[in-house]
Amino acid sequence: MSDPNDRNQQVIEEFRANEGQVGGFFADKQLLLLHTIGAKSGQPRINPLVTMPDGDRWIIIASKAGAPSHPDWYYNLVANPQVSIEVGTEKVAVTATVADEPERSELYAKIAAKYDFFAEYAQKVTTRVIPVIILTRR
Repeated sequence: MSDPNDRNQQVIEEFRANEGQVGGFFADKQLLLLHTIGAKSGQPRINPLVTMPDGDRWIIIASKAGAPSHPDWYYNLVANPQVSIEVGTEKVAVTATVADEPERSELYAKIAAKYDFFAEYAQKVTTRVIPVIILTRR
C-alpha cells in the first residue's frame, strides 16, 4: 500500500497545477487544501479535503474515511483554529469552528446527500461522532 503522505502530495501538486481541479476519485468533488500547524510538531501541514461551500463559509468533515479515530489535521485545528485554505487559485485566511449539535447533524446530512461516501463513513464509525468543521473567512 502506498504512503498516504505521498498520495496527498500528488493531489496537492495536481490541485495547484490545475487551478483546484483534481482527477480520479476527486474528479467530481469540490476540494480545498487545508493549511495547519502540527499540534505536536509545530510543523506546517497541508491536507487536501473534500469540502462543501455553505454561503460564505466552507464545510469539511473529519471522517478519516470512517476510521475509529479523528484525523491528525482535526487535532491541529483544535489546537490552532486560525488556519488558511487554498480554494481554486485563492489562498484564504479562515477560522475553524467545530460545529455543535444540532448544526453538526444538519451540515453532515447536507454534505452526505451531496457525497454519499460520507453517509457510508457515518454508518461505519461506531466509536466516535464524526466532527463537522466550519471554516469562516477572517
